[in-house]
Amino acid sequence: MVTQPGISDDHIDFRSVARTLTIVENDLDDADRILGDLRFTKNASIIGITGPPGAGKSTLVNSLIGELVAKGNKIAILAIDPTSPFNLGSLLGDRIRMAPHFNHPDVFIRSLATRGSLGGLSAKTIEMADVLRAAGFDYVLIETVGVGQSEIEIAGLADTTFVVLVPESGDEIQSIKSGLMEIADAFIVNKADREGADIFANNLRKMVQQKGAHVPIFKTIASQNDGITEVGNFILAGKEIKNSRKEFLLAEKAYKLIQQKRMAGIDKKKLQQEIAKASMNAGFNLYSFIEKFM
Repeated sequence: MVTQPGISDDHIDFRSVARTLTIVENDLDDADRILGDLRFTKNASIIGITGPPGAGKSTLVNSLIGELVAKGNKIAILAIDPTSPFNLGSLLGDRIRMAPHFNHPDVFIRSLATRGSLGGLSAKTIEMADVLRAAGFDYVLIETVGVGQSEIEIAGLADTTFVVLVPESGDEIQSIKSGLMEIADAFIVNKADREGADIFANNLRKMVQQKGAHVPIFKTIASQNDGITEVGNFILAGKEIKNSRKEFLLAEKAYKLIQQKRMAGIDKKKLQQEIAKASMNAGFNLYSFIEKFM
């Protein structure tokens, strides 16, 4: 296993990258050493794509891949899927929608299970994204599950966060309640050929202005590559802008990783078995029960 996964004279060895990701994802031997030895030779940007289910995120990512690759960039994608309750593997397989890019020499696609993380992001997402950054990609795109309020976790990882909505997403008040307004570096109103798209985008724009924020709003029809160039240009321009949230991002990543390390000895299945047995006793107290795990 090489220390720097996949780098060789500006060529990225996808097999080496894939092996490294597998080791890190499954906490196999050498995982800690690999992560501790990572060196970032490129200023790779992490782009978060989030939003409610059915907004067309996978189709949008598929179009963005083509746009960014056409400009000479090497792209990696982490498509985060819900975890299967039976084998802890990915459930949806968003890579099917990205099939046109499977064999492109500058595109690497990997699905990742949430492993029960409520926000759709696990500590493994952070580690695997850093492996991809160290491998020499220009951009790492992370497509999240889309599970509502807890999607704000992406703000602790991505340099730029896109919130994807559709005209049917509901009024702008609902967007604020879900926490999406606070994390967006840009909004994308996808499926903009649908009825009410202009009204929805205008209402969203007014609300952003009322909050005094400078958050662009793009309208796209990802299935037809309509509006994708504008989004791609925003991503390309953003790479030259110093991220004002760097300290916040690093602190959030550190917190998540420390949390994972401290919880490493807790077997959730065993916990369920023990609590089922203990709860049968008279006078069972949950707080007393968990003391032995602290």
